[in-house]
Amino acid sequence: MLKILSLLGITSAVAFATTDAHASGHAVDLALEPFGWLLLVIFVVGYYFIAAEEKYHINKAKPALFTGTFMFMLLGAYYAINGLDFGAFDTEIAHLILEIAEIFFFLFVAMTFIEALIERNVFDALKEKLLNAGYNYKQLFWVTGALAFFISPVADNLTTALILSTVLITIERDNKAFLVPAAINIVVAANAGGAWSPFGDITTLMAWSAGKGVFVDFLFLFPAAILGWGITGFLLSRFVPDGHPKKLENAEPVHIHRGGKVIIFLGVFTILCAVLGKQLMHLPPMWGMLFGLSLLQLYAYTLKKYHDHDIEIYKSVSKIENDTLLFFFGILAAVGALHFAGFLGHAVKLYDMFNPTYVNIGVGFLSAIIDNVPVMSAVLKASPDIPLAQWMLVTLTAGVGGSLISFGSAAGVGVMGKLKGIYTFSSHMKFSWAILVGYIVSVTIWYVQYQVLGIGH
Repeated sequence: MLKILSLLGITSAVAFATTDAHASGHAVDLALEPFGWLLLVIFVVGYYFIAAEEKYHINKAKPALFTGTFMFMLLGAYYAINGLDFGAFDTEIAHLILEIAEIFFFLFVAMTFIEALIERNVFDALKEKLLNAGYNYKQLFWVTGALAFFISPVADNLTTALILSTVLITIERDNKAFLVPAAINIVVAANAGGAWSPFGDITTLMAWSAGKGVFVDFLFLFPAAILGWGITGFLLSRFVPDGHPKKLENAEPVHIHRGGKVIIFLGVFTILCAVLGKQLMHLPPMWGMLFGLSLLQLYAYTLKKYHDHDIEIYKSVSKIENDTLLFFFGILAAVGALHFAGFLGHAVKLYDMFNPTYVNIGVGFLSAIIDNVPVMSAVLKASPDIPLAQWMLVTLTAGVGGSLISFGSAAGVGVMGKLKGIYTFSSHMKFSWAILVGYIVSVTIWYVQYQVLGIGH
């Protein structure tokens, strides 16, 4: 089947090749060419199968990986058949590999720490504390949401969502009426919390690094972020059932195994290394994360050698959700192919055609469909001539807009991996209206704050 599709793709490349194609060091704009339309169709079809995961019972990583790799195979064949200069193609691939590697290894380390904490009983102990506190479902809903909102500005939205979704699934495994809105609440809160911190989300980090605002500028987004999440949380809480999680009868007290608290400290230190490494030493975030992983491995070695406690770090690595990693690889490759073909370059010209406020609001919806990282990257590369208030708006909408669809953000994808069969595309979309209301509230707060009151300029 793959061979047939490849032959069809190459044949299409030949048929759709433009007669005036010539060798050039620049990428060929294919957005208005039939071959470009073929790529767009492949992307849309692949996206459909990603979204219809439940209907066809196919893991989202499979169509994502196939779509992303196949699109670049076709692009490579197109350049080869038409005798085009591969300079731009090679550059795009190099940048894409770097981008994917940074996210891939960042996720790899974050997931390893989470699995290590699970092995040390950290989340079971947290679960017991929450249960012993006597919280009912609605209280747990707000507690986990608040933790997500205030931890993500420091730890980043993905890591925060992964940790708290793990807490959710340890507290309650069967009650979907609680788990679904609680999971959505965590995703929305983590994305909103990351939007007002320069290192709380990849998109805000990109905008900060590009000099679109100083550190304090991003903090002014706090009112829009917290009120938007608060409204969504309130609407979602109306669907959370009454009652309490089941308590285990005659259960023995849960204790954190030796080294668990040290691993918590190492996890926080690892995030700090990633942030400081990026901002002060110009190292990609994955570098600080991998440095933290090395410390975790060394600590595991000393714990085994001197205290005869094996935290089985390599077993933790083997439990990592590989489908989540492969999904990111595929979707970023697919979007990278669209970018290389010229589609995103045409999209950013909208800033010259319409009011930037409307365009930036639209960026939020686009980031939910495509992924906020490449969308924000396209906006930053185009670097439209817009004031600080508009850069803050696009940072806000790209950050919180990813919550509108389950896989529109790294946090959503991570939680989908943790709560398989519970938090899904369809279960998320049933409550998308509540997220949309919060999104509108966030934009309205931004408008009043920046355009009416002039606060934050």
